Amino acid sequence: MKDIKAILDQEVFNRNKNDELSYSKPDPLFIAKRHKDEYAILLCALFAYGNAGQIVKLLDSFDFELLNSSEDKIKKALEKHYYRFQNAQDIVAIFTSFRRLKMQCSLNEVFVSVYRKEENVLEGIDALIHTILNIYEHRSTGYKFLLSSPFKRDKNGIIREIGNPAYKRWNMFLRWMVRSDKLDLGLWKGVSTKNLILPLDTHTFKVSQKLGLLTRNTYDLKSALLITQKLKEFDANDPIKYDFALYRLGQEKTVF
Repeated sequence: MKDIKAILDQEVFNRNKNDELSYSKPDPLFIAKRHKDEYAILLCALFAYGNAGQIVKLLDSFDFELLNSSEDKIKKALEKHYYRFQNAQDIVAIFTSFRRLKMQCSLNEVFVSVYRKEENVLEGIDALIHTILNIYEHRSTGYKFLLSSPFKRDKNGIIREIGNPAYKRWNMFLRWMVRSDKLDLGLWKGVSTKNLILPLDTHTFKVSQKLGLLTRNTYDLKSALLITQKLKEFDANDPIKYDFALYRLGQEKTVF
């Protein structure tokens, strides 16, 4: 594992630079970095599924100032927008939900109020999902996929490691907001980098298996937690600093 750590440390060093994000090297963070509004940044994270180039194209088409506009203006501006599983009604709904919530509270405050009890980021994510669902009564398959469902729990109310998806987009949002370097934004307070969980996607999943960071074949929350635990052997205080490097290695199909 010492060799793997050395390789990943070098990859982190090489990729921690502004020109790692561009239209030619697309990533939703490329658009998110233009904003200081946590609600706009969360929208960038939630729509981050599918082809990276198409994600950037979609996010580029959004006027995030709509989050400060009237609901009528939101509806009119987005009535022809759609993306994969989301139709125009879904996109209007998420902008409207965020606009209403933004008038009431900070996402950071909602998250930390639950997270700080046990330093559990999953509980913080769950609180945000419930809060957004409760602010606006819109339900559809596309909206459910975009926002994610609340976590499944066992009979004691504990979040299940097996039986829940990896919640990649939510964990990626946390990485952006909590970590601070030339890539990540570091806009949130009150959350420790040591508690973050790997935003597991198909690229990081396959690369982690190849590098021996994961032996399971199931793409789920359990695997995300296991890889995170392994990465803590490399950096206990900031294990997720390796996420972007792992992602790019998989995206670029790098072979060691």
